[in-house]
Amino acid sequence: MRLQGRTALITGAGSGIGRATAELFASEGAGVAILDRDAPAAEAAASAISATGAEAHPVVADVSSPDEMFRAVARSARLLGRLDIVFNNAGVAPSGSVLDADEDEWDRCFAVNVKGTYLTSRAAIPHLQAAGGGSIINQASVAALVGMANFSAYSAAKGAVVSLTRAMAIDLAPMGIRVNALCPGAVHTPIMEPLMRNQGGGSVERGLELTAAKHPIGRLGTPMEIAATALFLASDDAAFVTGAILPVDGGRTAQ
Repeated sequence: MRLQGRTALITGAGSGIGRATAELFASEGAGVAILDRDAPAAEAAASAISATGAEAHPVVADVSSPDEMFRAVARSARLLGRLDIVFNNAGVAPSGSVLDADEDEWDRCFAVNVKGTYLTSRAAIPHLQAAGGGSIINQASVAALVGMANFSAYSAAKGAVVSLTRAMAIDLAPMGIRVNALCPGAVHTPIMEPLMRNQGGGSVERGLELTAAKHPIGRLGTPMEIAATALFLASDDAAFVTGAILPVDGGRTAQ
């Protein structure tokens, strides 16, 4: 029960890594706010967690909207009673090189991945301060650390998240708030299917094979493996860790 008595706001928590993290945090004693712009997904995740006896609340908002996020974060803190942990997990991953990336998708990628991290954190920091400090975890990617073909917008946005994490860690350390980033390799989640189809020339299975081969460990990661690393960063086990950019990538960046 490493998070007993603490609370966490997790964005993009209706599915994939976000939902796995909410489930794990709840099993470790935390009350959780399940934030997602997909209301049925947020409600389903919160209901499943509540059924285990843990505290979970669905919160519906678009992380790229300043007004929605101020209201959503305030509501989360009110429902939970306080706010100790924020996991900026919500993200989108459009494909395309600089030559053929859709401009609207490029803007949306930055709005969700970068601006969403900024807006959520900005709204949450006063609540973290009121709780005596806390932990912010930003979801970056191996795409921020190595070149990836046909993911120009995603790579650029996640690179910005890495730099933002370092700046936030310095700015917020005097407030007792730690800020770190995760850089997952390929993880088997619903968002991966269209990406794998693109990578595999129309075949999801072929895309998965090709992507797994790029990881020395020989497979894709699981949402719970990323959640377990987020748990470490959220817990007192990482009390001396801030400004870290942590690959969780099956060896992808070791090559």
